[in-house]
Amino acid sequence: MTESGSLDAAGQAGTARYDVLVVGAGIVGLGVAYAAHRRGLRVLVCERASEVVGASVRNFGHLCFTPQSGRAYEFAQRSRELWRELAREADFWLQETGTWVVARTDEEFAVLREFARVRGPREVHTHTVASIESKVPVAEAVGGVLLPLDCQVNPREAASAVRAYLQRCGVEFRFRTAVGAVASGVAHTSRGDIRADQIVLATNHDIDLLMPDLAQQHGVLRCGLDMMRVTMGLRAPLTAPLLTGWSLLRYSGFADMAATVDLRARLHSEFPELAQLDLNEMYTQLPDGSVIVGDTHYRGESVASFQREIAFDSLLSLARERFDVTDVRVLERWQGMYASAANEFLQDIRPDTGIHVAVVTTGIGMSCGLGFAEHTVARIFADSTWAGASPVLREAAAVTTSRHPDHELTGSVQ
Repeated sequence: MTESGSLDAAGQAGTARYDVLVVGAGIVGLGVAYAAHRRGLRVLVCERASEVVGASVRNFGHLCFTPQSGRAYEFAQRSRELWRELAREADFWLQETGTWVVARTDEEFAVLREFARVRGPREVHTHTVASIESKVPVAEAVGGVLLPLDCQVNPREAASAVRAYLQRCGVEFRFRTAVGAVASGVAHTSRGDIRADQIVLATNHDIDLLMPDLAQQHGVLRCGLDMMRVTMGLRAPLTAPLLTGWSLLRYSGFADMAATVDLRARLHSEFPELAQLDLNEMYTQLPDGSVIVGDTHYRGESVASFQREIAFDSLLSLARERFDVTDVRVLERWQGMYASAANEFLQDIRPDTGIHVAVVTTGIGMSCGLGFAEHTVARIFADSTWAGASPVLREAAAVTTSRHPDHELTGSVQ
């Protein structure tokens, strides 16, 4: 092996056998590697890119644990514990900032008050308009809430820091190594065959390349999104990620609320052009003071490389109005992409072949991916003592599933 644990002296994959091979070095793949390593297993991660890229980097860095429901809520709560643990061990920036959700209309505030009643004061702190105006640099508000358990990381550093930590712990990585096909006990790669007892495919939207029938069966598409990083003269720092009324339509915990029905109807009626963009207006401020602004959504088996300027114009207009600023300077624009399907998770466990699939099929991979990955490893090894399956979380998850019973895993799982 080289110093990085990538290849043998001939530049080939070598003949060593691993307990677990993980295909994909995104946050779910890293989570699988972490969980397997903690079991004392020999783990190899294959990634076709030269570094950690994709959805695990091109995101807000918002660890949005609280607004989930059902199984996603359970995975999110365990992910919170794992993120905090990894931040200490891998020494990367993580702030327990919470999340601000600011209401500009009575309909939006009605959703937040209902959510606060359902979840209680441990998870939701309700704030008056005066309190919001003193704490959040927004222009207009009728009230809002703080979700104190949510966190924030720098998306450009966190996943890479986890990878480096795992590598120091003995997990092997092979970058620039594409997996073209898998069979029981073996992965055929661009650098030769790799043998492993268990193979976990954590390739996000590219699962349709390795498992096209499974992806088609579960309706897996690609979801593209428009995002940007800007500087703007906020009157005070944005001390936590900021969600808005549009966010209340997207996150399942908010969408469960009865009051969301009226809010959705009003927003879609008054702002059809924004609804057409499938908008989630939200903001996070990075340690350097710049602000990530987003985002829009569009889906298909493939996503066009060409982004529409109307999306960016709309996001900039909303940002100027939200914060009452005029000087907004765009530093970067980019297209995000993740797997999308009717259900939030695709977990397919096949003990007979040792080939398994773990894909988050919506935009909550950073928030739920580590817990989901750990659960996947527990299922592979038939472990009924998954750390996230505490009675408290089970009860909370059952409550949050009451209006959305379809927020469950798909695939061959129990």
